[in-house]
Amino acid sequence: MLAAQRAMGAYAKVGLETSTMGASPHQLIQMLFEGARSALAIARRGVERRDLAEKGRAITRAMTIVGEGLRGSLDLARGGEIAANLDALYAYMEAELIAANLHNDAHRIDNVDGLLASLQSAWSEIARPAAAPLATPATSAMPAVAGA
Repeated sequence: MLAAQRAMGAYAKVGLETSTMGASPHQLIQMLFEGARSALAIARRGVERRDLAEKGRAITRAMTIVGEGLRGSLDLARGGEIAANLDALYAYMEAELIAANLHNDAHRIDNVDGLLASLQSAWSEIARPAAAPLATPATSAMPAVAGA
C-alpha cells in the first residue's frame, strides 16, 4: 500500500512538472491559486477530523504557496498600488493561516479560502479577453494596442 502511494505521488509530481513547463505566467498563477485552495480543503478536513498532522502539513503547504508563490510573484517596484494591496492581503492570509493552525480554526481557513476564491475568479476574468479575441471586419483593421 505504501509503495502504491509513493508511486501515485511520483506520478502526480511528474504530471505537475509537465503541466508547469508549458504554462504561461498567467496559467502558473492560476495553478498557484488552485494549489493553495486544494491545500486549504485538506487543512479544513484535518481540523474536522482532529488530524493535527494532516492539518499542519496542509496549512504549511498553503502558506508556502501564498507566501513564496503568490506573494513572491508580485513586482512591487512596478506594480504600484495593486501590487502593494495584494502584498498586504497575502500577508494577512499568512497571519490568518498561522492563527488557524494554532487554534484549529476552520473559520479562518474558510476566510482565506474565500479570499483566494475571489482573487482566482478575478484572475480568470483577466485572461478571458486576451484568450479569445474576437476578430470582426471592423476590428481586424484596427492597429494593435500595446498591452491589450
